[in-house]
Amino acid sequence: MIHLLLAVIYLSFVSLGLPDSLLGSAWPSMYQGFGVPVSYSGMIFFLISLGTVISSLQSDRLTRKLGAGKVTAVSVAMTAAALFGFSISNSFWMLCLWAIPYGLGAGSVDAALNNYVALHFASRHMSWLHCMWGLGASIGPYIMGCALTRWESWHLGYRIISVLQLALTAVIVLSLPLWKGTAQPEKREQSPPPQALTLRQIISLPGVKAVMVTFFCYCALEQTTGLWASSYLALHKGVAPETAASFASLFFLGITAGRALSGFLTMRLSDSRMVRLGQGIIAVGLAAFLLPLGEYAALAGLILIGLGCAPIYPSIIHATPTHFGADKSQAIIGVQMASAYVGNCLMPPLFGLIANHITVSLFPFYLLVILIVMILMHETLLKRSGKSV
Repeated sequence: MIHLLLAVIYLSFVSLGLPDSLLGSAWPSMYQGFGVPVSYSGMIFFLISLGTVISSLQSDRLTRKLGAGKVTAVSVAMTAAALFGFSISNSFWMLCLWAIPYGLGAGSVDAALNNYVALHFASRHMSWLHCMWGLGASIGPYIMGCALTRWESWHLGYRIISVLQLALTAVIVLSLPLWKGTAQPEKREQSPPPQALTLRQIISLPGVKAVMVTFFCYCALEQTTGLWASSYLALHKGVAPETAASFASLFFLGITAGRALSGFLTMRLSDSRMVRLGQGIIAVGLAAFLLPLGEYAALAGLILIGLGCAPIYPSIIHATPTHFGADKSQAIIGVQMASAYVGNCLMPPLFGLIANHITVSLFPFYLLVILIVMILMHETLLKRSGKSV
């Protein structure tokens, strides 16, 4: 039965990734029909992110009341409804309205699933599950591209993803009896505290501030690289724009492939060593950017940064019950998710201002500063939790 539930969770992680790249791939075909500037996608992204932060912070309370399985089912159903709402929207304000349940659904399911896997399954599954997220994030734009190419309808692209999410909701509802008593032998749950922790109580726990900053930095680095690497290669390194674009996509493929490989490495290495390994590979990738080694070295550096990013996110999440206790992990993972989305929202636009008003050549230095802070905060976390190996 545990393998059947694991298959459902894998599908859920694919589902998490499906909508994440839709707005970016569809927006060039959407905005003119709504009569708004191309920059207005940022408003929708902000509303989705805001909803995600709010629901992440509430994930502990929701999971206590409903359980991880029901939270996942309700959240996926909410996302399906929001995507259907996108598909029938004929004005910009309707998109903004549907962006609210879109974000609220995404944050709850992300935190609930990550904590459930951290508590019940070995580290390799966390890496492979996040690899499934990358698969979903790749399939989503492909479906949207087919809808735009064959039927010239972004509405249909959103509707197809909505139907897929609705089908997954039905699968999760049918699987609800499997969500209890499924822990692997090496995983032992502790009873959660009788009441949900407040945000102040969570932040006051030793090491929580450090892990929040670590998550903030990781997601800031990943999102900034994904958004600005192509521009840096083209504008500063003199790489042809089409080549820069194709290698920028390899950054995400590097993350996905790296997480598939990380699942095997976790059988030998602890979560903290996986994080350090990833940070070291990122540093090598940044060195390839910074040293005058030519175009191909910079392109290789971009792939290395993707490979280095691969183990960090899942390994930190999986280590949360070890660092803070299984009884507090849901609350802390919710705060971690919130910190991650804040990093996503703030740091890429900040570099955009730097590139616009100073120079895009500061891109690797910007990433290097983020990496250094991430390393320092992760080591602080290990020191305070006493789990340094």
